[in-house]
Amino acid sequence: MSFQNLDLNLLRVFDAVMTEQNLTRAANSLAMTQPAVSNALKRLRDALDDDLLIRTAHGVRATPRAETLWPPIRQALASLQNAIAPDLFELSKVQITFRMAMADSTAVLFLPPLVRSIEREAPGIRVQMVPLTTREPRPMLIRSEIDLAIGYFPGVLAQIAGAQGPVTSKIRHQRLYSGKYVCVMRKNHPLADQDLTLDAYCAAHHLHVSFSGRAHGLVDDALANLERERTVLLTVNQYFTAGKVIANSDLITVLPFHLIAATGMAEALVWKRLPFNLPDINVDMLWHERDTQSMAHKWIREQMISLVETSGSGTGTKSEVDRR
Repeated sequence: MSFQNLDLNLLRVFDAVMTEQNLTRAANSLAMTQPAVSNALKRLRDALDDDLLIRTAHGVRATPRAETLWPPIRQALASLQNAIAPDLFELSKVQITFRMAMADSTAVLFLPPLVRSIEREAPGIRVQMVPLTTREPRPMLIRSEIDLAIGYFPGVLAQIAGAQGPVTSKIRHQRLYSGKYVCVMRKNHPLADQDLTLDAYCAAHHLHVSFSGRAHGLVDDALANLERERTVLLTVNQYFTAGKVIANSDLITVLPFHLIAATGMAEALVWKRLPFNLPDINVDMLWHERDTQSMAHKWIREQMISLVETSGSGTGTKSEVDRR
């Protein structure tokens, strides 16, 4: 296959199908018929001598060659569009799907206002949520499996900050907010009406929230440094589950202050400052540099920043804990 003979319009079709993972949705986003999309894919398959996309019961599945080709093709198309028609971006006419990875608790805070913004300003944008089961989302961003990752990624940020020269990271990031950890219990808990001392905290029975399922975490490390320990009776992997259990038992737990609302039980809970120090929890937004100049991608990132500023998350919640 000679690159000089390749119809570059086929790459636009390829990018749309890879993004949507569905021929019908890709055709709609391109203002084409589905047979026309199918024909374009056939021509690209013939040119590249690879199946590229294989039909499944739920859409299409990319071949390894397609997975390798998509990131540079997507980046090149975004760069061309920005160079040729930077002022022709019309948000109301954009047809695109964004894949976002974040924990359920974070999604509870972000998605309702984000949906309202999309309905009001960009009705052609769709969002697919992908489970965030790791503190290392960079491989998913590099492979274009997701467009944005939002969460607590201390190891990733440390490595990005330390990257220099030829190994400079292609992952970009934006701090959304910082928060404090607090101790949470039901309103009528025996410790609810008294100062929370270290002795009282260690003597209580605990619930531990762990996405990995490990029954040892940041709190246990902090207590070990003080030569103390706690008794963890229950480990769960969702803040919603944690809220339900805490509101209906004598267990206590540690949660980020800004995520108490995500438990769905905020009115039945009280929080207290911890009797030991834990580092702040920083929530960051990560994306790949290939999407930096995309106007649609830029809009979705700006929405995330605006939602934090409007809701008062971050410095406001951190200051509230500090004042108490």
